[in-house]
Amino acid sequence: MRSSAWFVASCALILCALRLIDGAKGQRQCGEKELLAKCSDSSPLLPSPRAVAIAVEMTDYYYEYTECDSTGSRWRVAIPHRTGACTGLPEPVRGTECTFSCEAGEFLEMSAQECTKCAAGSYSLGSGIRFDQWDSMPTGFSSLATSLENSPHGDDKLTCNSSSWVPQGNYLESNRDECTVSLIYAVHLKKQGSVSFEYQYPDSNLLFEFFIQNDQCQEMDQSTATKWLKLTNHGEWATHTVNLKSGTNILYWRTGGVLMGTKVVKPVLLKNFQIEGVAYTSVCFPCKPGTFSRVPGSSSCEPCPRDTYSGHGASSCTSCKTTTQYAAEASAVCKDRPPCSKKDYFQIHTACDHEGKTQVIYKWIEPKICLERATGAEMLPQSGEREPCPPCNPGFYTNDTATCSPCPPGTYSDGLEPCKQCPAGTEPTLGYEYKWWNVLPANMKTSCFNVGNSKCDTMNGWEVAGDHIQSGAGSSDNDYLILNIHVPGFKLPTSISSHSGTEFGRITFEFETLCAADCELYFMMDVNRKSTTVVESWERSKPRQTYTHVMTKNASVSYTWAFQRTNQPSDVRRNVNDMARIYSISVSNAVDGVSSGCRACALSTQPSSSTCVPCPPGHYIDTHTSQCTECPRNTYLVSHVTPGPDACKPCGPASKSDKDHSLCYSDCHFNHTEGNVTLTFDFGLLGSVGSLMNGPSFTSKGTKYYHHFNISLCGGQGQLAVCTDNVTDLSSTDYQREKGEGANAVKTFMCQSTIIPAGGRGFHTAISSQSIVLADTFLGATVDDTLDGIRARPELYPHTSKKVPDVNFYYRSLDATSSCESGRSSVVTLRCNPERSMKGELSVPRLEYKYSRLVMSANKECDMPGADSCAMMEGENEGDMEDEVVYTKPSLLGKLKAIASKGNGEKYENVQLNSSHSKALVWS
Repeated sequence: MRSSAWFVASCALILCALRLIDGAKGQRQCGEKELLAKCSDSSPLLPSPRAVAIAVEMTDYYYEYTECDSTGSRWRVAIPHRTGACTGLPEPVRGTECTFSCEAGEFLEMSAQECTKCAAGSYSLGSGIRFDQWDSMPTGFSSLATSLENSPHGDDKLTCNSSSWVPQGNYLESNRDECTVSLIYAVHLKKQGSVSFEYQYPDSNLLFEFFIQNDQCQEMDQSTATKWLKLTNHGEWATHTVNLKSGTNILYWRTGGVLMGTKVVKPVLLKNFQIEGVAYTSVCFPCKPGTFSRVPGSSSCEPCPRDTYSGHGASSCTSCKTTTQYAAEASAVCKDRPPCSKKDYFQIHTACDHEGKTQVIYKWIEPKICLERATGAEMLPQSGEREPCPPCNPGFYTNDTATCSPCPPGTYSDGLEPCKQCPAGTEPTLGYEYKWWNVLPANMKTSCFNVGNSKCDTMNGWEVAGDHIQSGAGSSDNDYLILNIHVPGFKLPTSISSHSGTEFGRITFEFETLCAADCELYFMMDVNRKSTTVVESWERSKPRQTYTHVMTKNASVSYTWAFQRTNQPSDVRRNVNDMARIYSISVSNAVDGVSSGCRACALSTQPSSSTCVPCPPGHYIDTHTSQCTECPRNTYLVSHVTPGPDACKPCGPASKSDKDHSLCYSDCHFNHTEGNVTLTFDFGLLGSVGSLMNGPSFTSKGTKYYHHFNISLCGGQGQLAVCTDNVTDLSSTDYQREKGEGANAVKTFMCQSTIIPAGGRGFHTAISSQSIVLADTFLGATVDDTLDGIRARPELYPHTSKKVPDVNFYYRSLDATSSCESGRSSVVTLRCNPERSMKGELSVPRLEYKYSRLVMSANKECDMPGADSCAMMEGENEGDMEDEVVYTKPSLLGKLKAIASKGNGEKYENVQLNSSHSKALVWS
């Protein structure tokens, strides 16, 4: 019977439409709801109110406002859907004021020009628009890859055609290569407004800027803080808001990789765009699937609770059949529950009970989605036997209870014995030393993040496991499993002055990763809650090893480990057996630490005094007299070694220590005796910091880049080189950068930055990034070709018959990286020509220059290719490889501008060197 009614209704609608078409020959009167009225009169069998509502949308015209005039007024006019279909359109009437807007949860009903509440199942922002669904690119958004004009091969448009922003459901993902790609959206505002969005920016090897242009393609005035976005923690979202002017605003989100090599960068992610200032909205937005709004007049939609779902424009959520189905929060559909497997449970060690026992137990991962009684399902394993608890960690004691408590101040314990007082002439060594993992220490926390959903927000990212702590199961393979330890500050031992060195503390941890997929473990730090930076990362499986990071300033710091099984989008657990394990974590000199032992301290000179007193800079503790003793001349003090004269290490040949015995340096004078002849070298004119720019080089995508080296040959009396990363530190002042005080600055004997000139990548500022330390320790100067295991390369320089030997300056950096596990070494070879004027010059041989080109392009930091592989890069001529040499007195940004413009600035000296034998570096 129902099908017959539908058939009659359909026929009635068809006949009605035919009558209207016949009547159009006589130019019928336009009507806003004419089709509905005539068909409802002649068709009594219309099946339902829903069918009637669909018919209402078939109108002859719609309303729009004219542009505002100079008085701020406008008119409402009727626009026909089809020109000539009817006559008698409504006359224009005066519209609302141009600044008029409805409240959130309302839309402007144009017939009556009145604000009307949105229906249940929809929402509005009143004077704003929101984009929170990214299954496809919304209307109005476009992704544009910038042509790389600097490519030496001329095939730029081919190399970047596939680079774009990609919708990923709940968020938008940037490109992962070095192409410059812009996400663009244009909006016309009737009044001043704003744009806000959430973003993730975890990788400084990707540039990320947000800027605004007007309709003349002129960039709006923006502060540095609003244009260059700050890095975020892995897995955490930040919100960015910028004010907009009335009129046309063209919004640009622009990314581009700066990493020169094969390492895959982590993309930028965007979501929840909201633009305010559109003055009014004439429609309400339907709630997206998985959300709902239950009452009229809603300004947002709520997510459906777990085990419920909703479709498009829902006013309520529908329950799943929970015996066989499940749904995560904000789901659009219910899914069938799979049979339980090993991926659905995990093991934990219980806390010690009153008998000092623990056991391994197994738990289902919550929320549990699997079926235990399904065919082929795994059952939850039985709990293990109760075992004795591991001992307390050093600095803690049991006190005849089931829990470990910290030793009182001034006492120490190895974790096995009761706490004891330190003997006279000693003081506790403060810090943390965690090697037993029965419970998570009080100053550590764990969490779970996912960029696309909130399914793992309530889960532990890591689980304790007796002699180690390991990454948890998570809810999907691309979850970030987070482990964090907070250190409120550092306190050096009383006898060690804070001026005696640059080390305030160090963190050391032992770890391994076991992975079948492309997992990665990140080690990050956040100093004074400003910004989180990645200190080091390890990809795929890594054998059990130890890593140490030295803290060079006294500040509050949070250290974070983040483990991710894959960085590809995923909402399932496939590689649950991939894991990271940390066996021990120790932090020295932590201000709120406990003590596992005592160390000697210097005592007051007062008779019978047992009070520890600080030693002056450069002094060690004489363990026999408990007094402060200055290190011998030309030695430096190593603060973290055992007290005594052995803490003073001798400087290398032809080097001296500074007055605080904190480092060794050359005073730019060198003597060499051979037979009865003594030669005296004076390198004084080379003593200040010099800068060398070699290149240009091109990446596989055609991006032009240079390598910029700052070198302090002698480095004494504060004359150290500074390299600054201005990609994520543009809010720092030039003065801060020059002083090495920026968040991404390194200050040392020798450092390197990667430079991308302005304009060539679509960026308006020259970019300095990837600043690294090449040398932070001066080992000495000698005419020998080797020193402390480092070898000079005399064969790379033109042979000379002069009897004046070359002098080699040797440097080292112990900072470990993934490709340089033992740090780096550098050699500067100086050749003296008595026939030349007083002006000094330092040469870099052509062969070494080509080696560096090959090494940089291969993204290798240590190993150089064999000599037989040395060749010119494709598209490069012998004569057009130019080095830019600039003095270091101007600011870093000044240098970058000079490099980008290739001009002779007022305060800069640019020296073009085309010698086929050498590239010269001139010091000021």
